[in-house]
Amino acid sequence: QVQLVESGGGLVQPGGSLRLSCAASGTISGIYDMAWFRQAPGKERELVARLTRSDFTDYSDSVKGRFTISRDNTKNTLYLQMNSLKPDDTAVYYCHLAAVGGIYWGQGIQVTVSS
Repeated sequence: QVQLVESGGGLVQPGGSLRLSCAASGTISGIYDMAWFRQAPGKERELVARLTRSDFTDYSDSVKGRFTISRDNTKNTLYLQMNSLKPDDTAVYYCHLAAVGGIYWGQGIQVTVSS
């Protein structure tokens, strides 16, 4: 049973920073990629950033230059460093893992950018 648990969300002022973490547990083999998605109220879930097993990274245009996705294989943890946050970044952020065994999602964590 694979579990993904996000942490690091919260309330931050515009221009501030947060770092999200996603700790993976369970038996995981053949990882294709890991990613962060987000869903704002009344909107569809959208891809924020993706990191493939060959370390290729991909970002949505709205976060390019501000967010950085990375991972620590020794800790089985995925990160999303978010800088220069804007009110439009307010959403529930989800960790996503695609592997040979299937597709897995975290439970989501709230990020609110507001003064």
